[in-house]
Amino acid sequence: MIDFDFSIPTKVLFGVGKLDELKREKLPGKLALVVISNGKTMRERGYLDRVLAALKHQNIDYMIYDKITVNTGKDEVMEAAQFARDNFCDFVLGLGGGSVIDAAKAIALMARNPGDLWDYIVTGSGKGLPVKNAALPIVAILTTAGTGTEADQWMVVTNRALKEMIGFGVPSTFPALSVLDPELMVSVPPFLTAIQGFDAFFQAAEGFIAKIATPISEAFSLQILRLVSKYLPRVVQNGNDLEARTNIALAGLLSGMVQSTSSCTSLHSIEHGLTATHPDLPHGAGLLMLSESYFSFFARYVPDRFIKMAHILGAETDGLPDEEKPLTFVKAMKALQEACGVADLKMSDYGVQIGEMEIVARNAHKTMSNLFAMDRYSLSLKETVDILIQSYK
Repeated sequence: MIDFDFSIPTKVLFGVGKLDELKREKLPGKLALVVISNGKTMRERGYLDRVLAALKHQNIDYMIYDKITVNTGKDEVMEAAQFARDNFCDFVLGLGGGSVIDAAKAIALMARNPGDLWDYIVTGSGKGLPVKNAALPIVAILTTAGTGTEADQWMVVTNRALKEMIGFGVPSTFPALSVLDPELMVSVPPFLTAIQGFDAFFQAAEGFIAKIATPISEAFSLQILRLVSKYLPRVVQNGNDLEARTNIALAGLLSGMVQSTSSCTSLHSIEHGLTATHPDLPHGAGLLMLSESYFSFFARYVPDRFIKMAHILGAETDGLPDEEKPLTFVKAMKALQEACGVADLKMSDYGVQIGEMEIVARNAHKTMSNLFAMDRYSLSLKETVDILIQSYK
């Protein structure tokens, strides 16, 4: 019997030129906290000015918080939440990539709730207290594609003092409005385009093999794999290819819908353990480093699903021994990584040492145990360490 429930209560404006519609779109307040990264791109490319002009057009006031770092830190979230409270902001607008939108969600939540964010985190060293108050409304304007945060409730925040990188969310942290305009993504350099696109790819593959996958999530997952395999090499080669940019933005959007109708699995948990202990390691790069060993391990446990994903990537399985058929997905995935120039990333280039693998594995099992629970096979600590060691370069 088929039995599932889901809700994605986010209005989405998708397509080239959609940012121009922001000035006509009903927004959820009159005083926005505009959240951007600590980099220069939003100002230099004129994206921030365009957003502020749209707010002014609607007579909406704003404050700006511009200290968000890669792999959003808890301290900046708490500082920004206090800033929002002190200035009586009534909604939060995030402009940027996945880290900025995740930060906007966390800020919106903590602007309305007492204490520390880690009081509410349910894994790791979080206290797991119930969230009493709904977050401030959230508007997400994406300038990268891949995380899917524009269409799910999840935020990933790093507690750098504790070396914990944890995903968390409640229904009120779904964005009220998300804007995906591929024209805002043309400045993303090839390497970042590739690793962010593969984040969507891995969320699709994990969502497809997760034990809570639904017919809805499966349809989204397979379409993401089609889109990424066809368009990611193109956009890595030519960042101004708007057709390719648009389709990778669509893949990113759909990956958020996968997160809202299925789940990631332990691949994301293990990567969080890596980046929590090595914050300069980009999330997508960590996933790429782990992917061959991880999916090679799980292929034996859900072979039919791996074969279906292999076919979506254009791989042939006819005539192969049964035990080899699922692994054709891994081979096709590696070929795609090679086409995008990200097949040989090394942990050692980011300061990761081979002797740290048990520490990373224990961190992953402690802080992201909820995603290990989504696996169709229960991965032991030793097996996790083995995957990490096999992935090490």
